[in-house]
Amino acid sequence: MPIHHRTFAAALAASVLVPVASWAQGTYPDRTVTLVVPYAAGGPTDTVARLVAEPMSKALGQQVIIENMGGASGTIGAGQVARADADGYTLMLHTSAQATNDLFYDKLAYGSREAFQPLGVVSHTPMTLVGRKDLPPETAAEALDYIRASGDGVAFGNAGVGGPSYLCGLLIENRLETPMVMVPYAGTGPALTDLLGGQIDLICEQATNTIGHIRSGAVKAYAATSAERLPSLPDLPTLAEVGLEGFETTVWLGLYGPRDMPQPVIDTVVSALQTALKDPLVTERFADLATTPASAEEATPQGLLATQEAEVAKWKDLIEAAGLQAN
Repeated sequence: MPIHHRTFAAALAASVLVPVASWAQGTYPDRTVTLVVPYAAGGPTDTVARLVAEPMSKALGQQVIIENMGGASGTIGAGQVARADADGYTLMLHTSAQATNDLFYDKLAYGSREAFQPLGVVSHTPMTLVGRKDLPPETAAEALDYIRASGDGVAFGNAGVGGPSYLCGLLIENRLETPMVMVPYAGTGPALTDLLGGQIDLICEQATNTIGHIRSGAVKAYAATSAERLPSLPDLPTLAEVGLEGFETTVWLGLYGPRDMPQPVIDTVVSALQTALKDPLVTERFADLATTPASAEEATPQGLLATQEAEVAKWKDLIEAAGLQAN
């Protein structure tokens, strides 16, 4: 009995569409997803990653595990992600250093803008200027005078050359026209450990990781780097208030995957991220850590790409004028 042409065409179309529809409806993920944090465990990026991993796991229906790969301002871990399969099972949470590393490193094994699929901004966090507990200055204005007077006698820690804490220190040097001794670490955790131990004098670091030490009195808090005072630390002045007019630097975190991820996988990850950022526990903990979750518009590939490009434009001239390279 001959097959009716219309019936055969419909059957053929259905056979072609079934695999695509099945994939789009969620065969990804069918196993554990690894979220690479290219910094040491215990730092602010690690803290945020662990906060969002749980609600993302629930949204994806598979566990999201954290893998720390610290070193070289996040370029070691980022290099591993750039070489990973673009199947959505290896993702990365990176700081704004992801945008500026191309300006610092001219021998990277990857291009920060070419090797990754932007997925969405996760959060924004102001930084704080803090000092060891026994540092002589008592106020922010005194701290700036101390830097001017001591100059290269000040040991200023950072979480890696090219990272946000390094750039904050570089901007302070630039505005005060006073060089300091910049002491790089493999991440915020080791840098703060040395600050608490009195091995370095100052650090400019995300409030996410300093707020507990500030509240306990383990460090001297001098100023916030935001445009306005932090609701969680209302008595802490901004650097703009104490003489560095217009000084503002904050850290954003972005979610990335390797380039060439399939669009259905991108859509699934972005949806899970947006769900996680609305989770009540995440928003509550972010508020405790002086961190703001990204808006729905920012938590998209287009939102992260625009944020990344703005970061490059902000720092490009200062980095090039300083003639800095970190190879």
